[in-house]
Amino acid sequence: MTKIKVKRQVDFQLRGEEFPHRIFSPTRLSQQICLISLALTSCGVYSFTGAALPAQVKTISVQNFYNNAPLGPGDVGNTFAEALREYFLNNSSLVLVNEGADLEIEGTIEDFTFTAVAPRSSGHPQGIDFASLSRLSITIQVSYRNLHDDRFNFDRRNFSFFKDFDPNTEDYTSQEQRFIREITDQIILDVFNATIANW
Repeated sequence: MTKIKVKRQVDFQLRGEEFPHRIFSPTRLSQQICLISLALTSCGVYSFTGAALPAQVKTISVQNFYNNAPLGPGDVGNTFAEALREYFLNNSSLVLVNEGADLEIEGTIEDFTFTAVAPRSSGHPQGIDFASLSRLSITIQVSYRNLHDDRFNFDRRNFSFFKDFDPNTEDYTSQEQRFIREITDQIILDVFNATIANW
């Protein structure tokens, strides 16, 4: 024991007070951990993906998306809906149900288009410029309802994204599914952030 600590202890004894020893208490540590845990969960069920769901919100339904776009694969709507369900199940504590859910999502594929971007000169004064890149754009319209809290509900909101590719080096027919998945993966993330990630 150091001289300074001895002197402090003597001073406390002369005043008739008990010297405040620092004692590690496993019980106190456990209580503190419990308090921190309670603070994190008091407002709902916390998800480490960033979505803190209210305790009463336990189920979600995602209906099949109809394809209203004139182009694109006929099953793109169902494929998107299945991927959206999978993302919500993997990144939240929600349980998927067909009806009577706390959260409801439905929508349609509204646009599936190709446009030319980044024109390239033909090299001739009177020649026609060619597009060196093509852009595939997909727009999906989504409606969202929370039966317990309608503050964040929205109806027919458009979510869009695109993929640029070089038709001279990338064959769209063989890469179609990959391009579509890259686009819809981003749209799924946007839908997730616009719905349960805002709590």
